[in-house]
Amino acid sequence: MNWKLKLKLLWSLRRRIRQTKGTAAPITFRSFFIQYVLGFNKSCYWPVHFSSRVLGAEYIRIGEGNAPGLSHGCYIFANEVGRVSIGKYSIVAPNVCIAGFNHRLTDYTITEANGPLIIGDYCWLGANAVVLPNVELGDHTVVAAGAIVTKSFPQGYCVIGGNPASVIKDIPKEECVERKNDFEYHGYLTKLEFEKFMEQLKV
Repeated sequence: MNWKLKLKLLWSLRRRIRQTKGTAAPITFRSFFIQYVLGFNKSCYWPVHFSSRVLGAEYIRIGEGNAPGLSHGCYIFANEVGRVSIGKYSIVAPNVCIAGFNHRLTDYTITEANGPLIIGDYCWLGANAVVLPNVELGDHTVVAAGAIVTKSFPQGYCVIGGNPASVIKDIPKEECVERKNDFEYHGYLTKLEFEKFMEQLKV
């Protein structure tokens, strides 16, 4: 994130804090200070806990109302060949690993992925879950704590768990609630700011 955008965020920080208060991805002065003054996860355009680690933030696209890594101890990484997309209003519990790419078995210095890692809207990744590259999780997928997700569940509306993860329970689509925040933020950015930011990054 360039210095002009950071300055704009700082100028309007009180408003952003007020408008996201009480949401699952609140903006706070503390998170802003830790990221952009102290330098923890400074490349992220969304709030991240100082104990979490995000690599390749420019290759990660998040929907409104979420902040992957805001819980402590998360490890999220992506690059040009292994992009990550996380849908709106999805939540990520502590110590979750979201792996956008893998290493070639015969040469660990080469990273590879067969496609992007996609997590849909209104998903919930439980504590200590691991989501591996090339996986797609449909809307309203709940990943149980400690699950290792090695394959896709694009249909969504299910609870998956185990190693490797499999469907434990289907979730009735008609019972799912899709709440929305009063103000749409993609991390620290308003919807309009986010769209311009993504155009610059070409993600």
